[in-house]
Amino acid sequence: MTLFEELKRRGLLAQLTDEKEIEELVNAGKATFYIGFDPTADSLHVGHFMALCLMKRMQMAGNKPIVLIGGGTAMIGDPSGRTDMRKMMTRETIQHNVDCFKKQMSRFIDFSDDKAIIVNNADWLMDLNYVEVLREIGPHFSVNRMLSHECYKQRMERGLSFLEFNYMIMQSYDFYVLYQKYGCNMQFGGDDQWANMLGGTELIRRKLGKDAYAMTITLLLNSEGKKMGKTEKGAVWLDADKTSPYDFYQYWRNVNDADVIKCLKMLTFVPIEEIEEMERTMEGAELNKAKEILAFELTKLVHGEDEANKAQNAAKSVFGKAGVSDDMPTTKISADDLNDDGCIGLLTLLVKCGLAASNGEARRLVQQGGVSVNDEKILDAKAIVNLDKAVIIKKGKKVFHKAEKE
Repeated sequence: MTLFEELKRRGLLAQLTDEKEIEELVNAGKATFYIGFDPTADSLHVGHFMALCLMKRMQMAGNKPIVLIGGGTAMIGDPSGRTDMRKMMTRETIQHNVDCFKKQMSRFIDFSDDKAIIVNNADWLMDLNYVEVLREIGPHFSVNRMLSHECYKQRMERGLSFLEFNYMIMQSYDFYVLYQKYGCNMQFGGDDQWANMLGGTELIRRKLGKDAYAMTITLLLNSEGKKMGKTEKGAVWLDADKTSPYDFYQYWRNVNDADVIKCLKMLTFVPIEEIEEMERTMEGAELNKAKEILAFELTKLVHGEDEANKAQNAAKSVFGKAGVSDDMPTTKISADDLNDDGCIGLLTLLVKCGLAASNGEARRLVQQGGVSVNDEKILDAKAIVNLDKAVIIKKGKKVFHKAEKE
């Protein structure tokens, strides 16, 4: 099976401009391709996972990844899929986020010996001359055509700033620069990026003539991937300080039954034949085994095998009711917060453990039946918890947390 065939079987490819040429380049390991990441936070999150796994898969077959960090485009913000304008960030914040991205990406991509490179589009976008851009790039973009694209149409009624209107031109210019400077002949992006990507391909061909050849591919369901990892506690981050390996494991362990095979295909390196066999034979409760494989493989990829083993053992300890695990997220409660009997109010405990933002939110959570302590549902908001021994707090169906006194 060729790489291109595997990408299709895993459901990763949606739209392509030049399928035959793309297939030949990818299978021969001759694609120099880029995927862009806007540094809007100081950590990558689950929504980036599909792109990172794709880059790793492509590199393993000999193709060369270019990680494009959008230090310049982040100064504007992509209007795609948004109902309002992004918050403006300072250059210092953007640079800090760029540095964090580089460190995390090294877990997925081999940057040694020029096998992959990281570039920041601030290096060329920040020094552009506005009038020169208008003259050199502007004539190759039709305003009427730009407004026909969904990424702009959905914002027109709510208001689209001229600042954001330039995003497509800037992203297209990125591909133009990468093609000329690094021989980048292919770009990947989410299905919500299709219009921007086409703009880059067309700009190269119009500016450099028929001999210039660039191609685009979109990732199937990548816009869905951006929603992936959004929970009631916020995003699921790849940074262990933001989302612990245990919580990360639990997130994947609790994906919907309808999504588990799709996630295994798109995000893991489990052989496709094994996944397809699971798809044919597993149903109902048997899918829990597939979820365990998914959770372990992705936690291993992000946090390493030791942390994946710890998270898996902790989860089995909790769900098997074998007792308190040392590997689950834990909050140590100061003796100053306990009464003379070593007890603490349940609402206060929930807030201190980060399971509720305030006493009011904690009270609603308890009254709605969303809290259990040591597997006993608590409905009394005035309940107190004895911390002479560590306790397991369960919030909803998926969040487990250990509390113990210092």
